[in-house]
Amino acid sequence: MQEKSFTVQSPLLKKLLADILGFLTAFLAVAAAASLGGFFSPGDWYRTLEKPTWNPPDWIFGPVWSFLYLSMAIAGGLLWVARRHQEKPVIPALLLFFVQLLLNALWTPLFFGLHWMGIAALEIVALNLTVFACCIIFWKVNRFASALFWPYWAWVTFASVLKITLYQMNS
Repeated sequence: MQEKSFTVQSPLLKKLLADILGFLTAFLAVAAAASLGGFFSPGDWYRTLEKPTWNPPDWIFGPVWSFLYLSMAIAGGLLWVARRHQEKPVIPALLLFFVQLLLNALWTPLFFGLHWMGIAALEIVALNLTVFACCIIFWKVNRFASALFWPYWAWVTFASVLKITLYQMNS
């Protein structure tokens, strides 16, 4: 009796499996960055900081970031699927996607973990600029991926102003 091994022969099936793997990679990378927030919660230190009157209530951050992380993951998956279009800047877009994700993940331990408010303020400005660059370059690759990043950029812009204000008020 001859043993059959499983091989993916169909080019269409290979593309589909690669696309699924790309989406899963994007979702797992975003989930890893998002889960870092659980290790460095605001805690008592943050509650004792002097805050501006326009500081959002604590409960708003969870739903907003959940939406933004989901949007990031979908955008990352869409960029991966676009890799077959070689006339588009897919590789730079994917690299930028992972750079912003790294910057996103670094901010939480800098601010909430180490309480390095000044460095965290500089870092969030770098994140803001990187997310803005993502919005621009993603547009050239996949317009929906770009559209998913604009609310993220708006929130990080607001968060940048808030964190710089917190630093100024508490230095």
